[in-house]
Amino acid sequence: MTGFTHIAVVDWSAASNPSPARPAADAIWIGVHGPDGAGQTYHRTRASAESALRDLLARPGRWLIGFDFPMGYPQGFAERLTGTPRAEAVWHWLATRITDAPDNRNNRFALAAEINRQFGGGLFWGRPAQLDLPDLPPRRTTDPAALGLADRRAVERLVPRAQPVWKLYTTGSVGSQALMGLPVIARLAALPDVSVWPFQPPSRVVLAEVYPSLLGARVTAEPGIKDAAQVRLLARAFWQLAQTGQLAPLLEAAPAPARSEEGWILGAGHATLLQQAAG
Repeated sequence: MTGFTHIAVVDWSAASNPSPARPAADAIWIGVHGPDGAGQTYHRTRASAESALRDLLARPGRWLIGFDFPMGYPQGFAERLTGTPRAEAVWHWLATRITDAPDNRNNRFALAAEINRQFGGGLFWGRPAQLDLPDLPPRRTTDPAALGLADRRAVERLVPRAQPVWKLYTTGSVGSQALMGLPVIARLAALPDVSVWPFQPPSRVVLAEVYPSLLGARVTAEPGIKDAAQVRLLARAFWQLAQTGQLAPLLEAAPAPARSEEGWILGAGHATLLQQAAG
């Protein structure tokens, strides 16, 4: 099922406090594009964003909703962490252990330190200096290869600007976004008519991993807050591709290994096509 009538793109955040009351960068933005128009909304907390996403999922039509964080980890991580070599097993493992208060307070750094102890090394890295977590180094000290894992997923080797999933702090800390986002994916995927690409057969609503930086300079040319611009433009791009039949090949592009454990960035390798569609 690829005849999507509506597209949403989510710029996620792992912030430990509510974002400013006035719309700002480095918060959560949701861009929507459909036959009835386009726009974006700003959310100060993950709880607010999840509630808004549930409202979107309840609307009629066929929805593609993209999230800008990894849906999986390098091959081998899931089985060693959970005993099951599936990305879904990691989502549910995290959903039972991540705490995320209504004001964004969370335990992601402490949980990452616990995972590092389980793996016997500093797999995850990056934390505020004031946190006393000996098992979570503030900087990278361990090559994941020494622990039997890759530093990057296959799709991140295709999109080298993407940061590794192990990085939890400072610019580009997509690892923290994944730790705080995957429990939400687990809950949304449990709703009727919702599936997660490329791991599950498509449903009326499909959740997928996206990477707004594929739009490159097209985003920086837009006025206003970059986060708002990129969700708006990427939602427009996917919607345009859906209307012209060009989105279906992108959904079929994930290689077989990515469909069980690592996941894939929708549109990886097709940046020029996305940039043209965004215009």
